[in-house]
Amino acid sequence: MEARTYTNFLATFLIVSILIAVGQHRWRRLRVAVWRMRPLFTAAVLLLCAWELITAGWHWLPLPYFPSPAAVLQSMISDRALLFDSTWHSLVLLLAGYVLGALAAFVSGVCIGWSNSARYWGMPLLKVIGPVPATAWIPLAMVVSPSATISAAALIALAVWFPVTMLTSSGISNTRASYLDVARTLGANQRYLIFRVAIPAALPSIFVGLFMGLGASFLTLVVAESVGVKSGLGWYVSWAQGWAEYGKVFAALIIMAAFFSTIMTLLFKLRDRVLVWQKGMIKW
Repeated sequence: MEARTYTNFLATFLIVSILIAVGQHRWRRLRVAVWRMRPLFTAAVLLLCAWELITAGWHWLPLPYFPSPAAVLQSMISDRALLFDSTWHSLVLLLAGYVLGALAAFVSGVCIGWSNSARYWGMPLLKVIGPVPATAWIPLAMVVSPSATISAAALIALAVWFPVTMLTSSGISNTRASYLDVARTLGANQRYLIFRVAIPAALPSIFVGLFMGLGASFLTLVVAESVGVKSGLGWYVSWAQGWAEYGKVFAALIIMAAFFSTIMTLLFKLRDRVLVWQKGMIKW
């Protein structure tokens, strides 16, 4: 069964590659994309071949801790229902915590960056609570929170809150004085200065904070699911490892990498759309 599944996968991969090779001669955009992705595609194929040789061919790595690609693919297909359910739960939990943390961080960052009194009280709080990893609060959160899901979402929000608040407040406070002076000369009020001058000027810094918060939220999500929440990809990895189902562990790790990479790519797309006026000025 395992060999048949892997053979079908390789056959499908070969057919898709042939179709892409034929199609690139007709569609210029496809040809450009293939040319740009060729080094990555080649590296991925070589990595898969090396993985196959080291595990199934030469047996350099001990079983069952390092399964072959065929075993991982079979685990992914046979347990697809639970993997899909775990991925969905992780997505919901991640989005809930990330959105909550980003909104709270945006409000607190704007207040700290704009108001001297808010900065006076807010910066000490940031310096005390912010550097503590969100995962360090797990034991306390499990006791205080009414459910593990709520505590996990709160911890993810906390992980996002610190970097986004810091970068937002920095961007707001470093708004060019000339921008504010020109707006005041034209009769702008306080609200206009904040929402139409300071926040747009701080958007590059805000997005840097959002990216940093996204990375922290990934880590917090996996740890929180592993130790408390009884669902999600983090829980699935711990559960499969407990039963020595390392094919399922690697399958979940691959899905996790694709899952996180997709979310990161979507945030990059959002940044490019919002900061279209900075196209060509920033590369990150």
